[in-house]
Amino acid sequence: MTQTLGRTPAAADPARLRRGPLLLMSAATGLAVAGNYFAQPLLETIGRQLGLSTTMAALIVTAAQGGYALGLILLVPLGDLVERRRLSVGLLAATSVFLLVSAFAHNGALLLAGTALTALTSVAAQVVVPYAATLAAPGERGRVVGTVMTGLLLGGLLARTAAGTVSELGGWRTIYWLNAILVAAAAVALRRFLPRLHTPLGMSYPALLGSTPAMFRHEPLLRWRAGIGALSFAAFSVLWTALTFLLTGPRYGWHEAAVGALGLAGIAGALATPIAGRLADRGRVQQVSGIAAALLTLSWPLIAAGTLSPVPLIAGVVLFTAAHQALLNANQNVIYALAPESRNRLNSALMTAFFLGGAAGPPLASLAWTHAGWNGVGLLGGTLSAAALIVWALERLRAGRPGQRGGRAVPEASRSW
Repeated sequence: MTQTLGRTPAAADPARLRRGPLLLMSAATGLAVAGNYFAQPLLETIGRQLGLSTTMAALIVTAAQGGYALGLILLVPLGDLVERRRLSVGLLAATSVFLLVSAFAHNGALLLAGTALTALTSVAAQVVVPYAATLAAPGERGRVVGTVMTGLLLGGLLARTAAGTVSELGGWRTIYWLNAILVAAAAVALRRFLPRLHTPLGMSYPALLGSTPAMFRHEPLLRWRAGIGALSFAAFSVLWTALTFLLTGPRYGWHEAAVGALGLAGIAGALATPIAGRLADRGRVQQVSGIAAALLTLSWPLIAAGTLSPVPLIAGVVLFTAAHQALLNANQNVIYALAPESRNRLNSALMTAFFLGGAAGPPLASLAWTHAGWNGVGLLGGTLSAAALIVWALERLRAGRPGQRGGRAVPEASRSW
């Protein structure tokens, strides 16, 4: 494997990713993904102003999900084929342009197109994460990944709140204009301050895409971690889908703004992510995985008690969110240690499984709520979380096979597919 590092300030010490460029990468990931969430609290306003039916307005959210999924499959693996700074900057620039398409949209079709294309290229965030992992020194990779993922988490977490606030001040289009400017600025800054990084594989694009699912066959750890990720994100989606039913129902009667404010509990996840990363750097990635999966499961009795009082509910949500983000960070650190030249494809495979699990959550939550109420939601979420813990335990039972030692992820190896 060969790496090409450009003569930029960040490349002066290629063994260590400095704090400034690292924080820039973290901010860029948050700005990139934020545009996928702006429409959610604004659907009623957008629908009224553009004359959209309820079904058409709801399709805006679906377009964001579909575009992002397609980007995970088609664009993220490109980081293993083309120069990564150019790819990251190009995707961010395209995201900025497509945000402007949404801002200019005068009908539902144009807004749907802008939303889908913004989501497609916003997977720049999932290119930047393995980019940062490759630039990091091996002993700091967990901290680096945790820092970048904190930005990504906060971008998704704060986007809804920012959209609602800004729309009240300047209309719903204003947040798209503002984010387009910020994403463009992030693209320029990444181009200026990050080094070039190229790990040429001598592989065609069709072969590259075909090699991504093949990694599930060649990497058992990827299969285990994809299963853990899918189950944990399914539980996450169940929680945040059903919370709306509970909190806006007769038991609480909260307004949408209050429900959205509960999402700030996700800040606990932002705090847990870098802590999990530092523990991974100390060789404790498996302990982090097991403890996080256990806490994920133990949070559900508190969440289920939410029909009695908001106190255990909020405590359970905070615990669940922190554990969920710590587990995601551990999953990423495990797979990034498998093959440095394949990190983008490994990330594509992991995050696709993660996304599919999340996509299954809302319909499952609706079924549980309809047939068994909040108790059914608690049972469903607890079962999914316990299944993630069981999958981790099964992975540990097989940890004695060649390629793993002492409960740590396999060492980096140079392999191609």
